[in-house]
Amino acid sequence: MKEVILQTRVSVCSYDELPDADRAVVDVARCATAGSYSVYSGFSVGAAVRLGNGKVVSGSNQENAAYPSGMCAERTTLFWANSNYPSEPVEVMAIAARNAQGELEMPITPCGACRQVMLETERRFGNAIRIILYGARLCYVIDDGVRALLPLSFDSGFLE
Repeated sequence: MKEVILQTRVSVCSYDELPDADRAVVDVARCATAGSYSVYSGFSVGAAVRLGNGKVVSGSNQENAAYPSGMCAERTTLFWANSNYPSEPVEVMAIAARNAQGELEMPITPCGACRQVMLETERRFGNAIRIILYGARLCYVIDDGVRALLPLSFDSGFLE
């Protein structure tokens, strides 16, 4: 038997260390948390993406009393961007969250379903998405795309 070690490269920095263009996308994600409908969990998530044409669009989590009927901020954002700009690749995605006490100190990561949708978006456009996970104290930056967050992933290549 052979062992394989999977590694994820994550850059850790403060918000102030991010390039201006990345801070701009993070700021939109932070603002998007205000549009969250999170009356059940009290956990507001905002996401923003910068597209190949330079446009930045955002979304937020939308809860429902029937929990599976809700939608995460990442998927809300990607589905809206892909529907309204179907030929524009997603270059950067930023994710931010807050609760009743304010912005979270540490970054949150996307859930598995969101990672799968991010993977499909990367495959659709043939490029890795730069992922910025915002926390008030630290930010995580993943330059290698969502496969770094979803190793051994399933994609349409298995269906061919």
